Amino acid sequence: MERAWSPEESRAYTRWLATHHYENFHVVSLLLPKRLHQDFYNVYSFCRWADDLGDETGDTAEGLRLLAWWRSELQAMCTGQARHPVFVALGATVRQFSLPATLFEDLISAFEQDQTVTRYRNFDELSQYCRYSANPVGRLVLGLCGYRDSERQALSDATCTALQLANFWQDVTVDLEKDRVYLPLDLLEAHGYPLEALFARQFDGRFRAAMQEAVNLTRDLFLQGLPLADSVDRRLAIDLELFSRGGLRVLEKIERQDYDVLRSRPAISKVERVGLLLGALTRRAFSRPASRAA
Repeated sequence: MERAWSPEESRAYTRWLATHHYENFHVVSLLLPKRLHQDFYNVYSFCRWADDLGDETGDTAEGLRLLAWWRSELQAMCTGQARHPVFVALGATVRQFSLPATLFEDLISAFEQDQTVTRYRNFDELSQYCRYSANPVGRLVLGLCGYRDSERQALSDATCTALQLANFWQDVTVDLEKDRVYLPLDLLEAHGYPLEALFARQFDGRFRAAMQEAVNLTRDLFLQGLPLADSVDRRLAIDLELFSRGGLRVLEKIERQDYDVLRSRPAISKVERVGLLLGALTRRAFSRPASRAA
């Protein structure tokens, strides 16, 4: 018989997972209202579990089986029959903030796609993947903070897609180890750069040109989404600006190393992170408070 998790035990579990996981991304910023911390823990724990189920088995069939089980647990939560502690805790958050279950379903779909799709023909296909893998996270954050309008969601989608792409360009060699190529095939072909050269980590003018085009497209998305920070609560705005400025800094670092991400992975230092935080705090200190839209 499955153990019955109480709401209090479940909240304690997601809080522990979000603050102790080996890949903790500081999902709950100290800048966010304390009243929302638990809800962010709950959403983060759902994503963390789904990611681990899909990526850590090393077996496609088993990964798909586990993700199908995770989807069934989500469906149980939606019918008021949550069993897993993550869903016991998450269910309360979903009900309180009227979060669409489709956003969680989309995230699972992205993890399922990771099991079977390792190449993308063009940027349209890659953007469609980001629509499932990244954009739901931004919409969930907006929902938790009380924003549900389509204008803010569109800006959030641009930012989240850009963040996902910047991470891909940062981790080209990491993904190659998993036989995953996120640089669109038609982009590589347009510059005469074959996949064989990519897997051989061959850096030349062809790869530089392809990466430059990818970086420019990603920067345009970041700039398209930047106005979102001007339209939300000041505390959330600081977090959003930090993500965008951090992504833009990654792109700058790629440029500074002449687009050679095959030799070394561009990363932001702790000192640079402090600088980004101070810059965001300074800009937001003199900005006008944004109006809240439900």
